Amino acid sequence: MTTFAWGDSRCYNSYANYFRRHFGQRVQKLSVNAGFSCPNRDGSKGTGGCIFCDNGAFNPSYCNPQKSITQQLDEGIEFHQWRYRKSVNYLAYFQAFSNTYKPLQELKKLYSEALAHPKVVGLVIGTRPDCVDTAKLDYLKYLSANHYIAVEYGIESCYNSTLQYINRCHDFETTRRAIEATASRGLHVGGHLIIGLPGETKAMMLHEAELVSQLPLNSLKLHQLQILKDTAMENDYSQKPQLYPAWELGEYVEFVVDFLERLRPDIVVERFAGEVPPRYQATPERSWRDAQGRLIRNETIPLMVEKRMEERNTWQGKKWSFAKQ
Repeated sequence: MTTFAWGDSRCYNSYANYFRRHFGQRVQKLSVNAGFSCPNRDGSKGTGGCIFCDNGAFNPSYCNPQKSITQQLDEGIEFHQWRYRKSVNYLAYFQAFSNTYKPLQELKKLYSEALAHPKVVGLVIGTRPDCVDTAKLDYLKYLSANHYIAVEYGIESCYNSTLQYINRCHDFETTRRAIEATASRGLHVGGHLIIGLPGETKAMMLHEAELVSQLPLNSLKLHQLQILKDTAMENDYSQKPQLYPAWELGEYVEFVVDFLERLRPDIVVERFAGEVPPRYQATPERSWRDAQGRLIRNETIPLMVEKRMEERNTWQGKKWSFAKQ
């Protein structure tokens, strides 16, 4: 059995193995909703938010900003215990909207409450690259002396034309600066990339593996584009469907393998695809289903990717030395 540079027999640098290396045991993320907003929603940079966004589609039912952070964590532990019985400790995942988009003093109260929970060993903070500054990053560095702290940035696309189209209200250079500033403080830096955004060709998306590999990222999430109900993207899709080609599941898996070959091998891959409840899907006909018509669950995709990598005798970073030249 081959063991790769990341200490795993898998063909890619898996998030599960990273957690085992770092914590020595399973650690589960618990989503919390602390009532944040975004600068492209409240008018400071724009309105309406990103055209694809509906945070309710991925927020667990127990996440409610009317509840305290502690209550959400307690309910989250209860919610997950039946499925993840081996989890002993947890990470508070500030997930909904931009979770550094408040004054520092308010952030301190929220983060401190989460870290005061006896089963929470760290924070994962999802945010935008234009919602951090020196003071906030310095505070997170201070917290990291005694806790695991990860900052997860919505990169979404490496192309300014796409970022403008989806109403991000920032450019890729802003993303680069934020990631570099965060990494320079020794914090774990994650990124989120959407595959299939309007107007991007497969060649463009494949090239993003090389572009993100040039950033000091520690981990990366890939999500296939999903068109959600009551979003600006649903309306855009109805008018310009040619900008939104659908992916067959096998085609998407093949693309992910090509992408991983070009991705820097030390970047931990957290996920390959996203999943939202069917009631949020504006285009259910684009959903992936098996031969019996059942929806393909998110946890199936890594197995398919790994199987295809084995069939192709390839691994994460196989073409990275070529790609970086």
